[in-house]
Order: sequence, then C-alpha cells, then structure tokens
Amino acid sequence: MGDEASLQEAESTASLPDGTEVTVRVRTPHPKAEEMARFATAAAADRLQKDVPSLAEREALSETGIVGASDPMRALFKMLGRIRNSNATVLITGENGTGKELVAHSIHEQSNRNTKRFVATNCSAFNDNLLESELFGHRRGAFTGAVSDKPGLFSVADSGTFFLDEVGDMSPALQVKLLRVLQEGVFLPVGATEPKRVDVRIIAATNRDLQAMVKAGTFREDLYYRLHVVALTVPPLRDRPSDIPLLAEHFLSRLAKRDGRSKSLTSSVMVQLMGHRWPGNVRELENEIERLWVLSGDDPMIGPEHLTPVILKAKPSAAPPAMTSTDDSTLPAAVEALERRMIEEGLQRAKGNKTRAAEALGISRRNLIRKVQNYGLEGAGKS
Repeated sequence: MGDEASLQEAESTASLPDGTEVTVRVRTPHPKAEEMARFATAAAADRLQKDVPSLAEREALSETGIVGASDPMRALFKMLGRIRNSNATVLITGENGTGKELVAHSIHEQSNRNTKRFVATNCSAFNDNLLESELFGHRRGAFTGAVSDKPGLFSVADSGTFFLDEVGDMSPALQVKLLRVLQEGVFLPVGATEPKRVDVRIIAATNRDLQAMVKAGTFREDLYYRLHVVALTVPPLRDRPSDIPLLAEHFLSRLAKRDGRSKSLTSSVMVQLMGHRWPGNVRELENEIERLWVLSGDDPMIGPEHLTPVILKAKPSAAPPAMTSTDDSTLPAAVEALERRMIEEGLQRAKGNKTRAAEALGISRRNLIRKVQNYGLEGAGKS
C-alpha cells in the first residue's frame, strides 16, 4: 500500500502580514490507516481475480489449454509456439506436479503428427526387464511368461509421439537402446533377431538434474544431448503465484460442470492459497480445490474453515506484517518498513532472482532494482 492511499488531505486558508491570503494543504495519516493495511492483501486478491483475462481468452492466447498468465508461463507458451511445426526431440524438466505431461500433450497436438497416436509411459513405474519389454516388445518364449508376441510402445507410437516420463530413472543398459532409437530409428524386441524400424517423435521429461547425473556417470552424455535438442522448463507454482487464482478458477469451473452447480472462494481463502509454498505444485492445488469443494457442501462460498491445516497456517506472502505503534512511528515510516520487508522476503524466496521476485511482488523489474538500491538489499537472497 502506497503513501497516497494512506494519507488524508486537509485544506486551510491563512493571511500573511501584507494581507495576502494563501491556501495550505496538509496531509496527515488516515485515521483508519492500520485497518486499511490489514485489508490490503484481501483487496489485492479481489483485484487480481477481477482483472485477469477470462479462461477462454487465456486458452486462446496459449493455444494449449494450459492455464497461466504469469511471465514464466508466457515464456513457456512462446517456446511452444516456436516448435509448433518441428519434429525435434524435446526434453521437459520440472518438479513433480507441474504439468509436464500436459505440456507434452500440447506439443503433440500442435505438431503435424496430431492425427497420429500420443503414447505415454513412466520409466520409474517398471523394473528394468519389464520396462524393456514395455518399450520394445518381446517375442514368444523370450522369457518365462512370454506366451505370445507383444508389440512394444515404440511400435504402438509409430508415426506419432512417444512421451517418456521420468527418463532419468532409466537404467544405463536401456539408455543405450533408447539412444539407438533416437539415432537410427531402430530397436530390437526382446528375444528377436531382426530389428524393427519406427518413425517416432520422442518427448522426454524428468524432475531430476540430468547434467549432474552425466557428471556423476549415471546418465549417458550422448543420450543427454540427443534428448536436449529443445529444452523446456515448466516452472513450479511457487514461482508463479499470480497464476493461483487462474488455476483455482479453472478447477472450480471443471467441478461446476461435473456437479451442475457453482461455487466461489472467499478472499481470505485466496490469500492463504497464495501464501502456501505448494511442494506438490499444480497437482496439489487441484486436489485442495476439490477437497474444499466437497467439504463446503451446499455452501456457494468456500471459506477458510475447510482449508488443509498446513495451508491454513501458511503465512500469506503478500500479507502485511503486524504494525506496532510507537511514539516516534509515522505512517510513511511504517509503509517504508513494510515495503522493505516484503522486497527482502521476495528476494529470499526467489533466491536473489530479481525477475522472479518482481513478478511475485507484482512490480516491474526496473522498479524493483531501484527499490533494492534504495534499501541497500543488493545481496538479499543470494547464497
């Protein structure tokens, strides 16, 4: 909250000794300044919900169905647009629950393979032998239980797109076989003597640091570069808090269509949601919204009493700290202290990244840099 919103203006007229009349305007602290500060966060949440574009407008903008209007998501949409007509291999990185498979679906739908199959598998869901059979198929009698020939998922995905999730969990032996598919388009089913040829676009995803794994010798360097032709990063939800109201609206809309009724979140709930760190990312938020929907029963307004305890206890990131009145305290000084504290905390959350901090605080990067210099916070957030 800025100084202008916190002050009230009074006007009086005085006469100078020579008879000239002058008008004096005096600004004093607003009598309800403290109350205004305490409700600033709720008001900001209301404005945010009212000012964001409609869901249809956002989806038309991104052409992906992925919900988001923050700078990190706009950068992702821009990259998706650039690779629209490409058949290049794509590596998607990001934490669990950020929506990597949704991004992979979007890449497929925007490609010239969108009339063919999109096949997905999670490499961490199988042991080594089962994953090899799942990917490449097997011949009858190749191992105990192989009573008939089985086509692998690479064969199923021929001419289409194959999404390999958690590719960092693949064993070194299978990494070699995957590399051959990428290089030559051929593979050998388990128990077969004749290789099979396929035309498949591979999109891989991982929540692991593949570069660190390459250095540690647990992931092949040549495979890493084969996968890393186009690299996309899906940002965690904590780095794009302004998207939380958009996502909440999206999930509420889906639930409304499912159950034939509509509900809304109160401002206090939105404040708490925006203050949570979301270790489970978008998936965690979706589950929380559905939980709130169910527990609120027939009430059209969802209040904070149904929030998960860990979210209810979260400190809202945009909430003003408690104001302590002292004899020598003034409102401008209190507002300045609040601003300095919020900027310092924002930089700490962003680990010193000014672009991310500015986005989270809702100000421009240039304005943030100026304020950082004014408050002497150049080193804040940097390890």
